[in-house]
Amino acid sequence: MQSLGILGVGELTEKVVIGLRRSGFDGAIMLSPRNAERAEALAAGQRCVVLESNQAVVDQADLVIVGVRPESLAQLAGEVKVRPGQRLVSLAAGVGLEQLQTAFPGAQCVRVMLSYAAQYNQSTIVVCPPDPLTEQSLGPLGTLVVLEDEAAFELATVAACMNGWFYFLLHDLQQWLTDKGLPAAEARALVLGNLQDCVASAQQQPEYTLKALGQAIATPGTFTADGLAVLNHQPVGASWGAACEVVLDALLNRSR
Repeated sequence: MQSLGILGVGELTEKVVIGLRRSGFDGAIMLSPRNAERAEALAAGQRCVVLESNQAVVDQADLVIVGVRPESLAQLAGEVKVRPGQRLVSLAAGVGLEQLQTAFPGAQCVRVMLSYAAQYNQSTIVVCPPDPLTEQSLGPLGTLVVLEDEAAFELATVAACMNGWFYFLLHDLQQWLTDKGLPAAEARALVLGNLQDCVASAQQQPEYTLKALGQAIATPGTFTADGLAVLNHQPVGASWGAACEVVLDALLNRSR
């Protein structure tokens, strides 16, 4: 990728730009003029250029990232004309490839889902369908998960929502420790540290299911097992599953 264009300079695309520069990408990054304050800040801090129109961004970019909200997509599509075969990467949740192709005739459309951790090059980047240019361009932002079909991509979008939910669970665990008298900084370090321990261990042992790894710790007679017994009688997982179903239904209804 020689040049990147951003249509829709918001929180998420800002993180993408920061992560790409952090990874060493030194190509041209062109920004749409809307959300002028954020665009100008990125231009100053991340060596970007704010162009006079969305069409100017499309005209000068090899790869275009669409970061507008789904409800703004139709308006954007009416403002620009892409080159035949131009790569267009959409971050708009719930907007399918067929809809994108209709909105941007001639473009080679790819759907991508990633998180704010892109700015630290620690995001999970979901790409659908497989596309070498998109994978090469955005791969430095973290770990790639490449999916063949959109049904799987919608499930990956639900998983991306889990990213936001986890913060609230971690907050509640930290709050319990602080309510018991532990200083907030130490409580935060303990909660995040134990989560990191869990993730690191699971990543190093892909041959075991996540449940099996937990069972190896929560053996009979341990304190971990005592707490697990309480959790099993108050299945929080059912609430999480219900939340996942709500999001998936919304995604599927939007794509119809």
